[in-house]
Amino acid sequence: WYRRAAEQGVADAQTNLALMYGKGKGVPQDYVLAYMWINLAAAQNSTFEEIRNIIEKEMTPSQLEKGQRLSRECLRKNYKGC
Repeated sequence: WYRRAAEQGVADAQTNLALMYGKGKGVPQDYVLAYMWINLAAAQNSTFEEIRNIIEKEMTPSQLEKGQRLSRECLRKNYKGC
């Protein structure tokens, strides 16, 4: 359900999905996808920037670059297939 809502642009769902990926709860742990979702949420609501900063600290520069690229692609596709 979080994924469906996240793909519709719901920032709270994007944040919850990011936390799930960051912790590996219900999905494989993946900081790149965690960053992508929280970055999209933070773009809509600055209150999520703190969570983004926490996830970012766990990432390598390469992972961070990939997460930023995926965020841009996801926005370009209007969240479909993210």
